[in-house]
Amino acid sequence: MSGHSKWSTIKRKKEATDQARAKVFTKIGREMTVCVKEGGPDPNTNAKLRDLIAKAKSNNVPNDNIERTIKKALGGTGENYEEVVYEGYGPAGIAVIVEATTDNRNRTAGNVRAAFSKYGGNLGQNGCVGYLFEEKGVITIMDEDDEIEEDKIMEDALECGAEDIKCDEGEYTIYTSVDDFAEVREAVIALGYTLATADLAKVPSTYVELTSEEDVANMEKMLDKFNEDDDVNAVFHNMES
Repeated sequence: MSGHSKWSTIKRKKEATDQARAKVFTKIGREMTVCVKEGGPDPNTNAKLRDLIAKAKSNNVPNDNIERTIKKALGGTGENYEEVVYEGYGPAGIAVIVEATTDNRNRTAGNVRAAFSKYGGNLGQNGCVGYLFEEKGVITIMDEDDEIEEDKIMEDALECGAEDIKCDEGEYTIYTSVDDFAEVREAVIALGYTLATADLAKVPSTYVELTSEEDVANMEKMLDKFNEDDDVNAVFHNMES
C-alpha cells in the first residue's frame, strides 16, 4: 500500500475492481460506525463524520450506503467496532503505524503482528515510533495532462489556508493543519481542482532510505499484506519513496 508523497493510506485506485471497491466501502463504513456512535449522526457537529462522508463520496460510495450506515450505527444495530493503533518497525528499522477498526482485537493484533514478523519487522509498544510523525491534513491533486500551472496552484493552496504544498512530477500534495483540513479541502474544490485523495494522515518528520533491494521488497510486501486486511484502514511509514 505504497502511498503518494511518502505516506500511505487506503484509497481507491482508478482501475479498481468491484472487489477492491467493495473493500474500500467496508473500511469506510466501519470508520463511520465508530464515528457516529462516538460523536453523533450530524456532520454539522461531528467534524470527523463530515470528513468521512467526504472521503466516502470521493471513493464513489453511494449516498444510500452512507445513510444506511449512519442509521444502523445510530440505532445501535451496527457491529461493535473500535479503533486501534499499532506501532512497529519494518525492515531496517523503518517506522510503521497501522490504524485499524475491528470487532475482534485478538484477531487484528495477531494479523498485524504476523505481517510485521513475516517480512523482517516487529510489532512494538504504543509510542515507540509515534513521536516521529505529525498529524496533518493531506490533499493530493494529479495533473496527468499537464494542465496545472505550478505557480498558480501553489498560490491558490496557500491562499486557501494550506501550510505547505509540494510538487513531484505532476502530483501536487497540499499539507494543512488538522483544524484547517476540511476548510482548505472545500476551498480547493471550490476553485475547480479535482482531488485525487483528501485524508488526515500521519506525516513523518524524517525519512529513511532503504539501500537493500531485499529490504525494499519486504517492505512493499508488508504494506500489501496490511492493505489486504479488512480491519486495516491506513498505514503510515517513513520509508523514502
